[in-house]
Amino acid sequence: MAKKGPRETVKLKSTESAQTYWTTKNKRNTTERLELRKFDKTLRKHVVFKEAK
Repeated sequence: MAKKGPRETVKLKSTESAQTYWTTKNKRNTTERLELRKFDKTLRKHVVFKEAK
């Protein structure tokens, strides 16, 4: 059975390549889109990942 609550999975897409990450966020506390600096494996450096639809 799935968990209940405001937490949903979101896809983070790299601004410089085609790599994506999947993560969860609480839609009640964080209504704006996520922007995180994460490691891009294809470029082998840290870049900004933005939340995609």
